[in-house]
Amino acid sequence: MATGNAAETAFNLTDLTNLYKIKYGKRSENAYNSANVALGRIKKSYDFVGKKMEFPMELSFQGGVGAGSLPEANVGEVEDVNFTAKKVYARALYDRESIKAAASDEGAFFKNTAETVRKTVESFNRWASIILHGDGTGALGTVSSVVDNGGGDYDLTITDATWIAANFSKRDFVNIETGNTDLFEITAVNKSTKTVSVQRASGATQVPAATDVIFMQGSENNVPQGLRGVVLATSGTKYGVSIADPYVAQQIDASSATITPDLINQIVLSVEEESGQTPNMALCSYTQFRKLINQLEDQKRYNLPPRYQSDAMKGVISFRGVEVMTTQGPIGVFPDRFVREDLFYVLNDNFMRSYHRPGFGWFDDDGTVFLRVADSDEYEARYGGYYENYIAPPFHGVIHSLSA
Repeated sequence: MATGNAAETAFNLTDLTNLYKIKYGKRSENAYNSANVALGRIKKSYDFVGKKMEFPMELSFQGGVGAGSLPEANVGEVEDVNFTAKKVYARALYDRESIKAAASDEGAFFKNTAETVRKTVESFNRWASIILHGDGTGALGTVSSVVDNGGGDYDLTITDATWIAANFSKRDFVNIETGNTDLFEITAVNKSTKTVSVQRASGATQVPAATDVIFMQGSENNVPQGLRGVVLATSGTKYGVSIADPYVAQQIDASSATITPDLINQIVLSVEEESGQTPNMALCSYTQFRKLINQLEDQKRYNLPPRYQSDAMKGVISFRGVEVMTTQGPIGVFPDRFVREDLFYVLNDNFMRSYHRPGFGWFDDDGTVFLRVADSDEYEARYGGYYENYIAPPFHGVIHSLSA
């Protein structure tokens, strides 16, 4: 029992905190969307050898037809599709001490090497999806305005026309302005204001400005071709062939209209009419998917249970999925976070392929994935390879400039 003026103190958690252990729960799930819809659908091959890939593309009928007398014959138009491979990488660094400290379940929630390997592959897949949905330049977006916070810290607002939230992630290193190689680290992404915060790397001097283009580090004009680069093209060349009828994707300018089933039917039938092939999938942004679902809500059908069932009726809102009917049957509509907000693609994945060089994956030419870093107590591992995405224009279509 306490005596005198001394205050009584009960045995408590705060004062004796070092005597208590910590209960660790299950490791948290990702706080981000790691699904890559189009990347999962595009076909892949790993036998791209030689200097370049080349194959013929027939652009017209051959011979000549007529009636009453023998017709004149003509040769068909055939162009050579050709392309080379691009170098695409992911790289991970391992501190040797941290590897040893996380060598068992007693030391950490995960083994250092296994976790880093998994996350590096996941990061590469995100990068490959950005590329697949890109325009072939490596551009992530264009700056519309800049706030200089001092000390190399900038807030960059991205133009509405080039904003794709999935293109920007904290901890990415980027280059800003065409031709510039100074590094900036993305420190924050504000999706509601379409603003990306960056910190200039030590030794860099570049000052961001309006109209500058942001590129993933080292990627400017070094990436494989992407959907926007092919399906939205109206001129120039792709894979060595001029973009012109019939070597061009079908396009509908929505002029800021809202997505409708009629617009979707138009683009699907346009692709089939011109190419003879029916799209087998549709991709759109989450914005367009939401708009489409809202329009179709009153077309839902409910299977009502018998009155005698004891379970109470429950109201159900929205759909498990959306399908578009074509002449060859229904095709699924998939929201993909890498699709620009104003776009709606109809695609045929039979005419999309990633041609990889052999040996794609972890670089293990030295007999191990882990390579010592010179003059450092670290290892590095490299993942990736050399490939090109071939997307044949005539078999795809897009509705662009939709209301977002």
